[in-house]
Amino acid sequence: MSDTNNDPTPIIPGLHHVTAISGPPQANLDFYVGTLKQRLVKRTVNFDDPGTYHLYYGDKDAAPGSILTFFPFVDAGPGRTGAGMASAYGYAVPDLDARMEALASDAIDFEGPFTRMGERGIALRDPDRLRVEMIEGGARDEGFHSVTLWLHDVEPTARVLEAMGYVREGEEAAPTGGTGGTERRVRYRAGEGGRASVVDLMTSDAPSIGRPGAGTVHHIAFRAPSPEDQIAWRERLAAIGMDVTPVIDRQYFDAIYFRTPGGVLFEIATDPPGFAVDEDEAHLGEALKLPPQYEAARDRLERILPPIKLPSSA
Repeated sequence: MSDTNNDPTPIIPGLHHVTAISGPPQANLDFYVGTLKQRLVKRTVNFDDPGTYHLYYGDKDAAPGSILTFFPFVDAGPGRTGAGMASAYGYAVPDLDARMEALASDAIDFEGPFTRMGERGIALRDPDRLRVEMIEGGARDEGFHSVTLWLHDVEPTARVLEAMGYVREGEEAAPTGGTGGTERRVRYRAGEGGRASVVDLMTSDAPSIGRPGAGTVHHIAFRAPSPEDQIAWRERLAAIGMDVTPVIDRQYFDAIYFRTPGGVLFEIATDPPGFAVDEDEAHLGEALKLPPQYEAARDRLERILPPIKLPSSA
């Protein structure tokens, strides 16, 4: 429980997942499973558009804080990152030199190494040009390290993060990482620290007008360890003026959503029930799983959805 100003609201441990938009699913699958060695932990459908996959990647345990999800629209036009959007996410890696050697041996281009906030990192682009960072730290590949939010003004979103229990840890100005200008970055960390705990708020003088599409992040989700914690956070956020949705059942977690003053869509997602609720933990991601409302349409959906195949290296 948070003790800031005797606030009884439960703490937010960090990120739960990041959801992005991609182009055709096979190229997305080949990159995240084949190149980045993530586990495909769920193949399901977009609950609002069941003719489109919703693919979930994560660590071997499919643990919150490691989950990256995609809506792979076959005909998606290219997006462009700009102010008011999440511009990058970063994985924690224990040995950056080894990771660079592995990428180089596979002829995968990357930027860096660079140093940011005292940590070494590299960046590469997925097939839709979404920026993926790898930040050195931790004893093993531990899921996410951070997300970066590109904003016109840091402070309104900073106030929301502070209300969510995040602590300002420092700031830095430097040549931008991939946006073509100079950036100011303010780092926030969840109170417990550790896995997936960092959110960087960034402003940049690089000219760019954001445009949703393939290669952009749709929303950022934070963890609520229990449904009771989520309800407490819904009440807290509504009390500070956020327009928060009702609780929505997403099959593997419950979700609430609100848009921050800086324009980025935030979600708070529960840890339970988890990804093994509808298939054995040892076989996650092997079969198409549908929410109950679409099960009667399985034959039609399986004809519509493009066939996908795990890369041989999985």
